[in-house]
Amino acid sequence: MKDEKKAPKLRFKGFTDDWEQCKLKNKAEIVRGASPRPISNPKWFDDNSNVGWLRISDVTEQRGRIHHLSQRISKAGQSKTRVITEPHLLLSIAATVGSPVINYVNTGVHDGFLIFLNPTFDKEFMFQWLLMFKPYWNKYGQPGSQVNLNSDIVGNQSVAFPTMSEQERIADFFSKLDTAITLHEEKKRQLEHLKSALLQKMFADKSGYPAVRFEGFSNEWEHCKLGNVADITTGSRNHQDSVTDGKYPFFVRSDKVERLNEYDFDTKAILVPGDGRIGEIFHYYNGKFALHQRVYKVDNFNGINELFLLGLFKYSFKEHALRLNAQGTVPSLRLPMFTNWSISVPMITEQERIGVFFQKLDRTISLYDHKLELLKKVKRSMLQAMFI
Repeated sequence: MKDEKKAPKLRFKGFTDDWEQCKLKNKAEIVRGASPRPISNPKWFDDNSNVGWLRISDVTEQRGRIHHLSQRISKAGQSKTRVITEPHLLLSIAATVGSPVINYVNTGVHDGFLIFLNPTFDKEFMFQWLLMFKPYWNKYGQPGSQVNLNSDIVGNQSVAFPTMSEQERIADFFSKLDTAITLHEEKKRQLEHLKSALLQKMFADKSGYPAVRFEGFSNEWEHCKLGNVADITTGSRNHQDSVTDGKYPFFVRSDKVERLNEYDFDTKAILVPGDGRIGEIFHYYNGKFALHQRVYKVDNFNGINELFLLGLFKYSFKEHALRLNAQGTVPSLRLPMFTNWSISVPMITEQERIGVFFQKLDRTISLYDHKLELLKKVKRSMLQAMFI
């Protein structure tokens, strides 16, 4: 038989000892949480209690690191569950099966979680190992059914452990990496909220005046129909026309851009899918491209800045389209929805300022998104390299 690996591919300098292979039950007492029955009875909960009640939604929203709980469990409820009052490592065995949790607050733990009591491992180290191992719990489920974990299955799982000092070093590294990921996620979220708020304020309502404007602009915005300031048409291609690694972008009825070795248009255009998530997907492209037969092309702009119009699409086209689709069973776009769309526009110089502003904001959001994906990719690679 092949010898088992005794060390990971990548280690911090100064660590050379073999890792010890042992079962999880030899590193902690693994017990299941408990739930009062029926759980819906209001007597189990009390907003004034100092003990929270951990729910699966908390795990998802706080990404497995629980620092606050909105629901509180009463004294009566606490007698029916397992209460922990110091940081503990948990493992979800219901809904988000296999999701690890580090809980930092006074908590009643229900029977959808396992608790690792009196561990002789570093909690953060084990949290990261469980993250890496999460997909492998599927081997304990039947095809088409949910995995059903319990303390015996988890406790009998063989894990390789380094010395405590190496565990702590690895844990610190991944904790800092997670912090960087969280900061990038929060920054991206803040920028998206800022963009949403500014879209609401920087485009005029029926009064003809927006709530927020760049300095030096005060004229009332004019009303017109989209069909009077741009041409609108569709492509002629089918989705199956796409090819791998084609020379030109091929815009289809989704946010994913396919490829094609032929092009239909060479222009500066806003492209809007006519089916599916109507009013949510917009592409802006300048150059040669191919187009699906159910994707609308807005181009040949006359007296309207294309970037300003792109922002206007993102701000209010969905509401306009859904209102006209109110009687339809399957939301879809038709040419008159574009040509007859009544819009408000300022003078061209103000349009350009607004258009460039939102273009820069979108680029900043995309930059954070790219950095975020890169950090996540780095973490996935490092988990594979730094654990056995």
